[in-house]
Amino acid sequence: MENTKVLRALVAIVAIAFLAPRAWAAPMAVTEVAPGVYVHQGRHEVQSADNRGDISNASFVVGSEAVAIIDTSGSLALGQELREAVRGLTDKPIKYVINTHMHPDHVLGNAAFKQDNPIFVGHYKLARALGTRSESYTTANKQMLGEDGFEGSEIILPTFLIKETTTLDLGDRTLVLEPQQTAHTDNDLVVTDTKTDTLFLGDLLFSGHIPTIDGSIEGWLEVLDALTQREVARVIPGHGPPMMAWPEALEAQQRYLATVAQDVRRQIAEGKTLSDATKTAGFSEADNWELFDQYHVRNVTAAFAELEWN
Repeated sequence: MENTKVLRALVAIVAIAFLAPRAWAAPMAVTEVAPGVYVHQGRHEVQSADNRGDISNASFVVGSEAVAIIDTSGSLALGQELREAVRGLTDKPIKYVINTHMHPDHVLGNAAFKQDNPIFVGHYKLARALGTRSESYTTANKQMLGEDGFEGSEIILPTFLIKETTTLDLGDRTLVLEPQQTAHTDNDLVVTDTKTDTLFLGDLLFSGHIPTIDGSIEGWLEVLDALTQREVARVIPGHGPPMMAWPEALEAQQRYLATVAQDVRRQIAEGKTLSDATKTAGFSEADNWELFDQYHVRNVTAAFAELEWN
């Protein structure tokens, strides 16, 4: 009799262990920022084994006939959680996976959607950019996330390249995709959900998290100036809250980039070196941004290299 009770208790414990939700398998939290528009907010951190690359915003839009994913976060595991979040809300087919640019924290979750056989979409320069960086991105992110955190993640190149303004139909709503000139990177793509006037800027917009320059500071400022002329209901940043008011969302980033550019130009005119610039240029912005110490000097270096010859 006593042995039977013990056996039943052990069976119950095993059953609970298998049925209990596991943190790594739970769908990620998403916010519905407009009807049918969902956003997961990433952390303001550097990639690590602890965060599994969960450092950028990932979104999806649900139409009457299909779903489009807009960025997939920074690892296969996170992409799987994003897919679970989609499947928890709709069974409509995932027709498109759109990447707003090349950086790993926005594309390494793509592999989670291969089973849906979607069309992978990106700027016409994205395939080349990812292709040439695939090995370095894979090596660096495997080191940052660890073998377990990176497992199964891979670079998936877009098969639908956007060279001019293009419209995607999700059924009862359309997405307008617009390739941009070199700004944050040379392969930035802007997406607008016309049904809700929601603008997805990817890393053309940072909020809280310091912007990172991997393209052209002058080009980025030009793109932001052009974007301020638009009338939209809300904007989704690549890093920051799930949604922001427009056009106020751009003000802090415009100020930061303009300050860096102005300070660097002045130091170049005064005959100062790159070393001089990295010690002073843009440091008036230090208290306004998270991760300033990790990325600001890199931004000044990129700006100096660009503006030195302009």
